[in-house]
Amino acid sequence: MSGHVLSPRALMSLLFHGDKAIDVVRTAWHMGILDALDEHDAESVSLGQLSDRFGLVPARLYKVLDCLECLGFVVRYPSDTLPDTRYRAVEGACDAAIDVLGPDSNERDRDGYPWRTLYGALPDVLRGERSMPPEAFTWPLDSADQVAGFEHSMAAGIGPIAEAFRTNAESWCTRSALRLLDVGGGDGTLAVHLLQDNPSLRVDVYNLPALRSLVDSTRTTSGCGARLGFVGGDFLAEPLPTGYDIVSFVRVLHDWPRPRARELLAKAYQALPPGGRVLICEEFRDAERLARQFFWSYFLIGVDSCASMLREVADYRRLLGDLGFRDVTVLPGPFEIIVATKPDTIPEVVVR
Repeated sequence: MSGHVLSPRALMSLLFHGDKAIDVVRTAWHMGILDALDEHDAESVSLGQLSDRFGLVPARLYKVLDCLECLGFVVRYPSDTLPDTRYRAVEGACDAAIDVLGPDSNERDRDGYPWRTLYGALPDVLRGERSMPPEAFTWPLDSADQVAGFEHSMAAGIGPIAEAFRTNAESWCTRSALRLLDVGGGDGTLAVHLLQDNPSLRVDVYNLPALRSLVDSTRTTSGCGARLGFVGGDFLAEPLPTGYDIVSFVRVLHDWPRPRARELLAKAYQALPPGGRVLICEEFRDAERLARQFFWSYFLIGVDSCASMLREVADYRRLLGDLGFRDVTVLPGPFEIIVATKPDTIPEVVVR
């Protein structure tokens, strides 16, 4: 978090003691220590001040702060006397603790999946002798319970994605009365955010027919009315519907091998009118995103029909360019959004 890269040996030590690390961070967050360190922003606070404020034994608090320092959560400014040793929180440390340890965290949600089926048995899994049983998880999802559980998980992490779309609205939602097709749009949670932020927009979620009831429920609770629609279909087996100005893929393409991802983007190209745009919002491959995606990378070791294939932004640029899209732009934010336009002069694109 502070930018220091640990050696493999030091990293392994931290991983081995991961449960203890979480205990330290959770304690510092619950007791208000992280907040106190964060209050001072760029300034620091002394060990003596922290000890007095919370009624703690200074020498013991010092050791807790050592733990936080090795985790990259705090910066220490040493002094000749223990009480005068000063600390400040690294930017984002407190928010990260809340985001991961809070009741609505993605990590807490993911931990509810049956990953323990694989734990301790990875050699057998890698040899193909053991897999995730279909009743626990299959892909594509084939039961109402699995569909509902998975879409709940996807909706739980929609906040940063919605913020990225909101921040960049002028770059992707530039005309009135736009129609957007959200391919694989889950239960419509993201669509609701887009509709609330862009009054002239209409969004249809395109997904398997089993998702209709979830989108209907989202429409009812959100009050978006007819602006939120649903189109049932199988985007793997069928062409994408036409009549839309924008086609979006949000956390969809990384679920499939590159040839399949290319096929889906080609379908979007064919469905869009000249001047239409495609939006791609993914966990683009870098060290930060790989870390956040660790759970799925682990869990899906035992599921052959699905993979979490994070790709670099440059790879999507190449795919889009090869298919004929132009003006490929990467919009910044907590999740980057790639925007590309279908030109007015349309070369033939072959789906393969």
